[in-house]
Amino acid sequence: MEKSRILIVDDVEENLKVLTETLTQQGFHPLQAKSGERAIQIAKKAKPDLILLDIQMPGMDGFETISILKNDLETVDIPVIFISALNQIEDKVKGFKSGAVDYVSKPFQKEEVIARVTTHLKLRTALKDIEVEREKSEKLLQNVLPLSVANELKETGVSLPQNFKDVSVLFSDIVNFTKYSGELDPITLISELNTMFTKFDDIMENNGCERIKTIGDAYLGICGVPNHTSNHAYKISKAATQMINYIEDYNKSSEYKWEVRIGIHSGDIVGGIVGKKKYIYDIFGDTVNIASRMESNSKPMCINISEDTFNRVKDSFNCNKREPLEVKGKGLTNMYFIESFKG
Repeated sequence: MEKSRILIVDDVEENLKVLTETLTQQGFHPLQAKSGERAIQIAKKAKPDLILLDIQMPGMDGFETISILKNDLETVDIPVIFISALNQIEDKVKGFKSGAVDYVSKPFQKEEVIARVTTHLKLRTALKDIEVEREKSEKLLQNVLPLSVANELKETGVSLPQNFKDVSVLFSDIVNFTKYSGELDPITLISELNTMFTKFDDIMENNGCERIKTIGDAYLGICGVPNHTSNHAYKISKAATQMINYIEDYNKSSEYKWEVRIGIHSGDIVGGIVGKKKYIYDIFGDTVNIASRMESNSKPMCINISEDTFNRVKDSFNCNKREPLEVKGKGLTNMYFIESFKG
């Protein structure tokens, strides 16, 4: 285990010797500096875990030294314990105001030095652990929620539902997934799903789109939420063609051959967080339902789009109009297969 490095800053040789011996006996790794200027150099280079800093020194005193340390991003987080005479009450108060976390008194009591140093090293470790966990939590939150929603939730504790005008919704599912789920062992099945959905996420992100969620083998994505974009239909259609191309390439080298159906529709939706203990960002509305119908009426390795989406992408994609199909709640509905990219 790496020893904690303690920088001792004192112009008196005897003080350096006593503190160095005391810290070494307790398993620490002491560093020495006889001036504030040298202390700053060592702190920036060696990044000690803690600094023991004498107040009274010729030239740059302890207050000037800590001021520089606390105004430098490289050293600002290093805890500083002041060394002061037993009766220097005003210096101790000034030291705390300058950013020191504690003090030790001269003449030194070895037990006091070790106790104070150990306490603040433990505190620093605890704070680092808290920061790591906070970063993990924020990263997780951003992975399950749109960035702006995650930031709003973090800053205010709430995120209100919103109406989003003119967006595009994509649904995808895997053909014959039920059959595969009965044939493959669970680890292989989840590994295959994870590989495909991770690539889908990359494709969506690269095209300015975003995954909302997955449910089993179903994948729900969107473009135009939370930030509006005028070419959302083009972006999500391009992403869909890349998803098909990826599956075709994947099947060339994979033991298992997969096929997907994709459906896209454009319109208005409502988006918001569902739940209080386990946050899920979801989208609702007729547009979502129709996109789901587009997917269910698609064919393997095809992208089926509604007329609303077709009118937005017809100048960019070659599309094949299909015979109108009956859609629940909508009657006979025009839909199109995207055949190829015109560009």
